Amino acid sequence: MVQPLTQSQPPDGSSLSADASGDIPDAHPGKSLTLQTALPLDCGIAMEAVTIAYQTYGCLNAEKNNAILLCHALTGDHFAADPHPVTGKPGWWSNLIGPGKLLDTEKYFLICSNVLGGCMGSTGPSEINPETGKSYGTDFPGITIADMVRAQARLIDALGIDQLFAVIGGSMGGMQVLQWAASYPERVFAAAAIASAARHSSQNIAFHEVGRQAIMADPDWCDGNYALEGKRPVRGLAVARMTAHITYLSEAALHRKFGRRLQDRHDVTFGFDADFQVESYLRHQGFSFTDRFDANSYLYITRAMDYFDLAKDYGGVLANAFYGTKTRFLLASFTSDWLFPTSESRAIVHALNSVAAPVTFVEIETDKGHDSFLLDEPEFHETLEGFLAGSAYLKGLEISPKMAD
Repeated sequence: MVQPLTQSQPPDGSSLSADASGDIPDAHPGKSLTLQTALPLDCGIAMEAVTIAYQTYGCLNAEKNNAILLCHALTGDHFAADPHPVTGKPGWWSNLIGPGKLLDTEKYFLICSNVLGGCMGSTGPSEINPETGKSYGTDFPGITIADMVRAQARLIDALGIDQLFAVIGGSMGGMQVLQWAASYPERVFAAAAIASAARHSSQNIAFHEVGRQAIMADPDWCDGNYALEGKRPVRGLAVARMTAHITYLSEAALHRKFGRRLQDRHDVTFGFDADFQVESYLRHQGFSFTDRFDANSYLYITRAMDYFDLAKDYGGVLANAFYGTKTRFLLASFTSDWLFPTSESRAIVHALNSVAAPVTFVEIETDKGHDSFLLDEPEFHETLEGFLAGSAYLKGLEISPKMAD
């Protein structure tokens, strides 16, 4: 359940909004923050009138020290625990969020924002450009993971929180966690980066490029101006999603789910319909995705992931990004994850070790692939729960019955 938060005036004059129905200006349910001062981007542009859509779960305690920021992955959004307003499906971490659950809303105040460049209420390519009165399309400026985190920091400022108890995220969410720890070390007590990396690999950039080319090759993409033409590049976006979805699974998981079983037939058709169950599954994943995601957002967010290279801004030495940090870290990987393999997490652990940062590392044995962090993986859940409990003990975190007025 989304709990109300008493809203103080943000330090930069930004405005928080959440009306009685919970609607934000684009009719997506939830809350929103509109920045009244420009947000500087890495591309050199200072972006005006940026809106960040977000959800909160639980209550901020009187000391304002029980806040956890949840960072979503590429195709996620801020509906971490709510039924999705478009699909009606459970939130992407609804199995972990709630009273008595791992992310206990009776203990923690959870915050999850739709990233800058997203398509569920935060300013992105599908939103209106105030200078033209039309959707940005590909006039939207290029963004980075650091830009997303910079916008999130404005949100945390607006909520009156000086230090986050924890920042947690998987995949692209893990990239945001690492960027938070590097950019705002004094504001992050504990950081959990799951199935992630300090930079995007050439293989992952290649997969993203295939997806982007599929979108841009769709005749309904219209050079990114499809909204003005009343069209949507559904086929291209579906293919992009199908390609990406394969990388989220493992060969073992695909074999267990589908093998070479046929779909609703006893023999092959010698045509190009979905003869195999795995084909039918991918087509469903692809086209259902187009109902809730914007094609241009997919282009911009995948590009932001491709640009991510945390060491680059620190003299090419990853350890320099964490020099002097007091943040406690958890790095978790999965044995069957070939999108963000364990070697990527180990590289981060080695960098943290070299600057004597407190870090816990675990490799979870599973055949479920990259998406394991979203699924029922008891060992991972026990590890994260233990990390949060230990961090709370070291911080002296007490969940006061008196909440912030």
